[in-house]
Amino acid sequence: MVCMESLLCDEVCPSSPPAVTTEPFGRSNFGSSMYTTKEEYEQALTICMEKEISYMPEPNYLGNLSSNNLVIARLKCIQWVIKSAGRLNLSLGTVFYAANYLDRFISMNHCTGWKYWMVELVSVACLSIASKFSDTCNPSLLELQMEDLDHSFEPSTIQRMEMMVLNALGWRLASTTTYSYLELLEWILDSLKPQLHEKLIGRLNKLLLGAISVVVYTPVE
Repeated sequence: MVCMESLLCDEVCPSSPPAVTTEPFGRSNFGSSMYTTKEEYEQALTICMEKEISYMPEPNYLGNLSSNNLVIARLKCIQWVIKSAGRLNLSLGTVFYAANYLDRFISMNHCTGWKYWMVELVSVACLSIASKFSDTCNPSLLELQMEDLDHSFEPSTIQRMEMMVLNALGWRLASTTTYSYLELLEWILDSLKPQLHEKLIGRLNKLLLGAISVVVYTPVE
């Protein structure tokens, strides 16, 4: 496991775990479909499924979370990511990138020495990285920590954690996530009436945000 004990900064009083937000997000990553033919769409879907396997956490990730008592810690941090992204007007794609980075990083570290503040620190770093990768406007490290964290971290501490995450992930950030498939559905949904299209996308977004708190990584056969 990457040594993070030296990164602990000031703590604040614990707060209640945040609920899944219903706040509007920034751009939803949906616009006019980039695919003009069925063949282009099928090729993009095939590439997406092939890439997904290489962007999954290490095997037995759920078992590792359970053995290290990290299931609740992960849940709280994913909820924090969702709420913070809504507050900061970040895209939904950023939320799913951040969750993927968090899961992959934790899965690579099998040490039993995890503490809750470590998961929070990694979560802040992952959301920061994801926003830089996926969004055009990036919040400052202080803005990221304005609400719902049990601990606070100096910007320099978060930056060091970002480098640890990037190195552990091999700088491979263009992850295939569950949201990637929803983006691909845009080609199919273009035929719907605009009002029905908008309602369906909104419903699917809420379903995915609710599901992201659950650790489910099943490779596509």
